[in-house]
Amino acid sequence: MNLQAAQNKIQEGGVWYSRSTDATGKGRMQVLDANWIVVAQTPAPGVLIGEGDAVLSVVKIGERNPC
Repeated sequence: MNLQAAQNKIQEGGVWYSRSTDATGKGRMQVLDANWIVVAQTPAPGVLIGEGDAVLSVVKIGERNPC
């Protein structure tokens, strides 16, 4: 799922603030969310979260990913 779609799902659950991080460790910013794909998340799916609890690890679409 791309980052924008994942953020939309989180917002559908009533949480408006989530974070994302470059899963490659390069520290790149996610400027255009639709160009990134989620490869991991914290906490695990199904866990109740509050504002800022969700951290989505992402890579650019088409890149090899560590997962």
